[in-house]
Formats: sequence, structure tokens, C-alpha cells
Amino acid sequence: MSAQIINGKEIAANLRETIKADVETLKANGTAVGLAVILVGDDPASHVYVGSKIKACEAAGISSIERRLDDNATEDDVRKVIEALNADETIHGILLQLPLPAHLSDVQEGLVQTILPEKDVDGLTTLNAGKLFLGHDDGLVPCTPQGSLLLIKEIEQNLSGKHAVVIGRSNLFGKPMAQLLLQENCTVTIAHSRTKNIEDVCKQADILVAAVGRAKMVKADWVKDGAIIIDVGINRLPPTIEGGKSKLVGDVDFDAVQDIAKAITPVPGGVGPMTIACLLANTVKAAQ
Repeated sequence: MSAQIINGKEIAANLRETIKADVETLKANGTAVGLAVILVGDDPASHVYVGSKIKACEAAGISSIERRLDDNATEDDVRKVIEALNADETIHGILLQLPLPAHLSDVQEGLVQTILPEKDVDGLTTLNAGKLFLGHDDGLVPCTPQGSLLLIKEIEQNLSGKHAVVIGRSNLFGKPMAQLLLQENCTVTIAHSRTKNIEDVCKQADILVAAVGRAKMVKADWVKDGAIIIDVGINRLPPTIEGGKSKLVGDVDFDAVQDIAKAITPVPGGVGPMTIACLLANTVKAAQ
């Protein structure tokens, strides 16, 4: 039996319709929702992400502005832009596109913490992370874990007692994903590069969430029959033939796993569209 393919594009499109209605309500009450994206340097992937975020904002009726800084911008340059946006009452959400150029990697965390928590639509400030940890629902939650949970709940509403395994322990995804699953009363295991017998750990999962950035790492024999698989990885494989196109694949060996899983997200078209929809949702929540 082949797995149900979880259509992130479709689910995100429905969410965006709800967001659009919320934006119109806010507008009617005198609040025009605004998002600012700060882009430092010229990383091609970051440019693509920012472009798609701004396009999605326009479609939802959210006004978006982009603040671009060149590759050799200093910590002080970035901080000044953040502080100006913190003070701007027309901006409800601020997104600092990560990763920053290499020379700013040591100060990246400090710059993220400069963003006002109530405008932190990535959910990365200490206050928002703390609210998530304590189970408060008035904080802003990182977009990709939030979107991933919505995809899981499309398949199964009641997750109580399920064993969820999250591969990856980043602040941006792995840790917040684990917190969200704990709030759903799952038993949660976080696996990572130092986990011993990782395939055996994964094999126990009713819900398996992969976010490691290694192409097709999760094989068929890592997966329990009937598991729900959320693939957060985006890896570009080189063309197999001269002059061919490169291929996007996830962290899960999709072709092998789809005969075992109950449901699985494709790459692309799974988690990606949900991340952007949840960014819009966070911006609206910040404005509200």
C-alpha cells in the first residue's frame, strides 16, 4: 500500500485564504499589516526565499518591505536597521534572513535577539523560545515547525501517546518541533549526529520528522509500518547527465519509504509552502 502524499501546497493555500481574511479585517479596523525582511549579502538561496516571501505577502494583502545590505555590512549596520524597524509602528513583523554572511556568524545570535519579541516572526528571541518551552500560546512560534505540525494534524488530529522522533536539534527547527509535539502529548525523542543506532531509534517512531540536511539519509529500514513522515530537508543533487537539471530531494528516501509509511510529505511541495504560510500567520498574529 502506497503512502498518502501530504500536499503542503494545497494545505498552505487554504491557510493563506484564512490569513487574507484576517488581514482584511485588520485593515477595516485601521491596521495595515506590515512585514520587513532584512537581507544581508547575496546568497542566491536567500534571495529566492526572500522573493517568495514577499510575493506571498502581496497575495495576502500584507505590505512588505525589503532592507538589503551588502556582503561586507558590519554588525553595527545590521543592528541599526533592526532598531529602526523596531521603532517603526507600520512594521509588525521583522525577519532577519539567515544565515548571515560568514563574517557575522559569531554575532548572528546577538542580532536576532535585538529584534523586539513582539515583532520576531521567526520565533527565535529568548522570550518567544521561553514561551514555547513553558507552553504559553501568546508567543510567536518558528514557522517551519509550526507548519510541520499542521501537516501532521491533517493526517491525525489526536497525537496523544504517539512516539515522535525528530532528527535534528537546531534552535530553528529541531528543538521547537519537539516542544510542539510535547504539547500534543507525544512521547518525543530528539535524534542527532551523535545518536547511537539512529536507525533503530527512528524505527520506533509513529511520527518521524527529518531535518538534517543530508540527501535521502532516512532509508526504508529506518521506518515503522504506518508511520507519518515529515521531510524538512531540501538538498540539491547534481544532474545525472551532462547538461541536465539538478534535482531537489529531501532527507528521506521518498521512493523507498512511501511503500511503508502511512503518509509522507514530498520535496518540494510539502513543508516549504507551509513555512511561508506560517510566516504570514505569525505576521498577522503580531499585528493583532
